[in-house]
Amino acid sequence: MSEAIGRLRRVVEQSKRIVFFGGAGVSTASGIPDFRGAEGLYRREFEGLTPEMLLSASFFYLHPEVFFRFYRAHMLHPEAKPNTAHRVLCEWEKRDILRGIVTQNIDGLHRRAGNRRVYELHGSVYENYCMDCNAFYGLEKILGSEGIPRCDRCGGVVKPWVVLYGEAPDKYTVMGACREISNCDTLIVAGTSLSVEPAASMLDYFHGKRLVVINDEPTPADARADLVIRGDVAAVMGEIQPASRENGA
Repeated sequence: MSEAIGRLRRVVEQSKRIVFFGGAGVSTASGIPDFRGAEGLYRREFEGLTPEMLLSASFFYLHPEVFFRFYRAHMLHPEAKPNTAHRVLCEWEKRDILRGIVTQNIDGLHRRAGNRRVYELHGSVYENYCMDCNAFYGLEKILGSEGIPRCDRCGGVVKPWVVLYGEAPDKYTVMGACREISNCDTLIVAGTSLSVEPAASMLDYFHGKRLVVINDEPTPADARADLVIRGDVAAVMGEIQPASRENGA
């Protein structure tokens, strides 16, 4: 592991345009469970239904009460705080070597850590809107309501601005993410199994010098990667730049 960490440290030192492509494994150190791991949320059932069913657009429209009961109980983690990985990435952005973060996570932790160049492919739990008048609401609207959250202005249903199964991600977010991936010299893929489209196919846009994969399990990108590190993302990032754990940046 120490040799791999040394190689990764040199990759970062040699890079001018890094893009970080992350998944659920980036946030596990913040106390947010992985979805697809051995003990992940997607391995379980709730009221006889799988999470994929409960988080589908069709289920949301047909059974919004059940959707929000599951959503509040298992998708919201307001107590979670940015971990070492998030803080290191914020430092990289301040140094202008990190050109963008492409994330499949909806937890909003990259922005809470201070990053601004973030492409949230699946949206964010911190953004919610009225389906009738488009009024915007923060996370507190969902947390502070029971049953189906309703708009204060018109009484319409307030929907999380997250991409449900059966919905397409925002095209401008996808375009921006693909642009950054195509222009970077180093792409770091971390904490993701690359099993969800269209995110998985975005790696096809990468034509830079160095591809790094950090993940507990094998991924489809391992074969073409210049460096593969098996391990926890936050722990690995902390080894690259341990000072981040001290200054709390």
